[in-house]
Amino acid sequence: MNPDGAARWQSRYDDALAQGRVRTADFTTLSGDEVEPVYGPGLHGIPALGHHATDGTSATDAERERLDRIGWPGEYPFTRGLYATGYRGRTWTIRQFAGFGNAQQTNERYQMILARGGGGLSVAFDMPTLMGRDSDDPLALGEVGHCGVAIDSAADMETLFAGIPLGDVTTSMTISGPAVPVFCMYLVAAERQGIDLASLNGTLQTDIFKEYIAQKEWLFGPEPHLRLIGDLMAYCAENIPDYKPLSVSGYHIREAGSTAVQELAYTLADGFAYVELGLSRGLDVERFAPGLSFFFDAHLDFFEEIAKFRAARRIWARWMRDVYGATTDKAQWLRFHTQTAGVSLTAQQPYNNVVRTAVEALAAVLGGTNSLHTNALDETLALPSEQAAEIALRTQQVIMEETGVVNVADPLGGSWYVEALTDRLEAEAEAIFETIRGLGELGRTAEADGTIAHEIGPMTSGILRGIEDGWFMSEIADAAFRYQLALEKGDKKVVGVNVHTESVSHTLEILRVSHEVEVEQVRVLADRRNQRDEAAAAAALGRMVEVSRTSENLVPSMLDAARAEATLGEICDALRAEWGVYREPARF
Repeated sequence: MNPDGAARWQSRYDDALAQGRVRTADFTTLSGDEVEPVYGPGLHGIPALGHHATDGTSATDAERERLDRIGWPGEYPFTRGLYATGYRGRTWTIRQFAGFGNAQQTNERYQMILARGGGGLSVAFDMPTLMGRDSDDPLALGEVGHCGVAIDSAADMETLFAGIPLGDVTTSMTISGPAVPVFCMYLVAAERQGIDLASLNGTLQTDIFKEYIAQKEWLFGPEPHLRLIGDLMAYCAENIPDYKPLSVSGYHIREAGSTAVQELAYTLADGFAYVELGLSRGLDVERFAPGLSFFFDAHLDFFEEIAKFRAARRIWARWMRDVYGATTDKAQWLRFHTQTAGVSLTAQQPYNNVVRTAVEALAAVLGGTNSLHTNALDETLALPSEQAAEIALRTQQVIMEETGVVNVADPLGGSWYVEALTDRLEAEAEAIFETIRGLGELGRTAEADGTIAHEIGPMTSGILRGIEDGWFMSEIADAAFRYQLALEKGDKKVVGVNVHTESVSHTLEILRVSHEVEVEQVRVLADRRNQRDEAAAAAALGRMVEVSRTSENLVPSMLDAARAEATLGEICDALRAEWGVYREPARF
C-alpha cells in the first residue's frame, strides 16, 4: 500500500471542503468533543503503516495487503465508501417506498413524505401493473391498488406526481417486467410538467434476472427482455445521462430466503451480466456503467450486513477495472439503495418491528448506503398506515440527526471482526461467481481455438443456464429450508415468535384498500379510452410493433405510444403477441 494514503485522503477532503462539498454542521459528540472526518493509519495519533506503535518495526507484507483491501474513503477499491467526505458531504437520501390505491391517494402519501423530510420517492406498483396488465383485465380482478398503486396510462402517472416537480425530486420505480413502458409514461408525465427530459434523475429497477431467480414478475422470455433493457441503457446514456436505467436487485433474492453471501453474489453476477449486455451493444463502459445502481436488503445480523455492503463495493470496483476495463472512479463505483428486511417483520408483537427496522437501518448506514427505505411496523399485515409510515420515516431521521453516525466516514473500518467478515464474504462470493460462469460452459460448443462462444458474455450465459436449470431457485430454497429448521428447533430465535411470546400488545388498526378503488379505476380507464384519439393510439402501437421486428431502439416508439395514451396493458399485449409469454419450467 502506498504509505501516502492518509495524505491522499486529506488532499481529497481538503478539495471537497474548498469546493463547498462539506456540510456546515455540528460534528461533535453528544458531550461536545470534536471528531475527525475519518480515522486510519497515519491520522490522529494512529500509527502509520510501516511502524508498529511499540517497537517501530516495519509492517509485514500481509499487513500491507490487508490495508490495500481496506483502503481509504473515496479511493479504489472503495471498501470504505465512495466519497472522501463520507456523510459529511451528503447524507443518504431518505427514499420511502410507497404506493396504494389509485394515483391520487398515493400522491397524497408522497406529499406527506416530502413535507415531513423525505428526500426522494420510491414507487410501489400494484400486481396488475407489475405484470403489465390494465386494471380492467380479467386477471386483475380483486388486485387493483392492493399491494401498490394502479397505473394504467400516462394520465395516471401525471396524477401520481401532480404538484411534485420531477426535475427536482429524484424518483425510483420498483418494477421490472413492464419497466420500459412504465418509464415512458413517467417521461410523458415529466413532459406535461414542462420538464426538460435530459435533466431527469432517478432510478428504474428493470432487473429481469432477479425476476426469474426470485420474484417471478416477468412478461416474456429472457431474450426479449434483454433487448428492451439494452435499448433502455442506450437511450438513457444518449438522452438522459443522469438517469439510472437499472437497479440490480438483491433485495428480492434475500427476501426469497437466500443467505447474505448468496444475495451478494447473485446480485453482483446479475450486474456483471448487464455490463456484458452494454458492452455487447457497443456502449462505452465509462458512460453506461455509472447508470447502473444496486438495491440490497438490510437484515438483522448487524455486522454481517455491514460487511456485505463493504464487500460489494470492493468486488464491483475490482471487476469493473480488471475484467471490464473501466478506468474512471464513477464507472467503478457501486451505488446502492437499501431497504430494511421485510421478511424479518413479524405479525406477532408488531411493535417489535420498530426495533428491528432501526437496527437494520443502522447497519445500512454504517455500511455506507446511498439511499434508504425503512419498513413500517405493520407491513407484515398490510400496506403502511399513515402513522406507521411516519414512524418509519422518523426512524431514519433519528439515526441521521441524533446518533452521530454521520460524523465519521466508515467508523468501523479496520475493525478486526468487520474486516474478517468482509474478506470472508468476498471470498465466498468469488467462489459463487466461478460456479455461475461454469454453468455457462455446460453443453456449449467449443470454437476451433478452444474458447467458448458467448452471445453476450460468460456471466450472462451462466445466469441464463442457472435460470433454465432452476439452479438459483434450488440454492435459495435449500438456504431457506436450513433457516426454517434452525428456527423451529429453537437454534435461531425470533422474539415474539419462538421466544418471549407473552405480550400485552393489542390488535393494530391497518390500512385497508376499498373495493371501490378498483371500481373507480376501471371506470376512469374506460372514460380515458373513450376520450383519447383512438386512431393515434392505434397507429402508435402499430409503429411500436413494427420497430420490435427490427434492431431499431424501441424506446422512442414506445414513448410515442405512451404520449397517445395507449395503456400499459395495450403496449404489453402488443409485444406479447410478437414475442410470446414465458412459462417457468416445472421443478420437482
